[in-house]
Amino acid sequence: MTEPSLPAWQNPAFVAVRCFACGEVHDHHTLLTVCRACGLPLRVDYDHALAPLPPHALAGRPASLWRYREVLPIRPEHAVSLVEGWTPLCPAGDRLLIKDESRNPTGSFKARGIALAVSLARVLGARALSAPSAGNAAGALAAYGAAAHLPVVVAMPEDTPRTFVDECRHYGAEVHLCAGTIADAGRWLREHGPRDSFDVSTLKEPYRIEGKKTMAYELWEQLAGDLPDVIIYPTGGGTGLVGMWKAFSEMRALGWPLPRIPRLISVQMAGCAPVVRGFTEGAAATVAWPDPRTRVWGLRVPSPLGGFLCLRAVRETHGTALAVTEADAAAATSRLAARTGLDICPEGGAAFAAYEALCERGDISRDDTVVVFNTGTGLKYR
Repeated sequence: MTEPSLPAWQNPAFVAVRCFACGEVHDHHTLLTVCRACGLPLRVDYDHALAPLPPHALAGRPASLWRYREVLPIRPEHAVSLVEGWTPLCPAGDRLLIKDESRNPTGSFKARGIALAVSLARVLGARALSAPSAGNAAGALAAYGAAAHLPVVVAMPEDTPRTFVDECRHYGAEVHLCAGTIADAGRWLREHGPRDSFDVSTLKEPYRIEGKKTMAYELWEQLAGDLPDVIIYPTGGGTGLVGMWKAFSEMRALGWPLPRIPRLISVQMAGCAPVVRGFTEGAAATVAWPDPRTRVWGLRVPSPLGGFLCLRAVRETHGTALAVTEADAAAATSRLAARTGLDICPEGGAAFAAYEALCERGDISRDDTVVVFNTGTGLKYR
């Protein structure tokens, strides 16, 4: 009996989608949201024997995240791409490096995950796309939806900086502004959004993680087969944190030589810190943060669906989670920009404030190589 042929778009190593929490397996040839059994996020699994990726195979490949095609679910020729990924790793002092995600299309790290989500949604039959957003994800979805020729509807908190709203409309998206936070924007979409649109919210579909995880693969290459001791990451929904954690496991399965697994540091704001609270209290999952207040919009995520995964990622890598104040984040944003010439966003500034605090309390030593993520351009906030 012959095996059924794979769809033309599918990486042959992409073999399953299963729940991160309960392990339930789902049909990966259909549009997927969350686990049908428990409602939690789904994970993409690969059989690396079907498409090996030895490090030497990367030589000469295009400078985008699609250079890692063996560990992505869709073949590059079927993807919706604006040439995302392969962002620079910029020196910022002794053993401190800034991964500058502002160089991505639409000016933020969101391009990575949205590229994968839109690519899979298109080949699996989505007719329209939607998502709530604190700003950057909406702009990325609007742009990639335009590239895919799919209509986009986004909902954002009404106090989102106007630049983000204008950006979405510039790409032809329909924008709705809602009172409250990103959670309220998501509620508005569920109650009032178009019925035929596919929701690509953070961790409510399985493929944004796949785009974000490529940040870890890039670090390994950019450090010439090494990895940093510490990664400091501003955490809202947590897709990037979880994605890099997943990537380190994949690298080991691929047989890549890993000198260490970096300690993952989750950074949040004092006015909205569900992951930090869960970590401090020893909880297995996060609980909704009441009355979230911060002007660092990308970190105003009071109830991350993947909070339990963020906690696992931090604990399993022997990292930590900490919150910074508005004043400290704002001052650190300016200091890092003046120190490096990079256009630092508020979330990147929060991560740098955490770096300074960790150095001061001795959690980071002079011998540690540290990567701080600047997740987007600061221009949209000014």
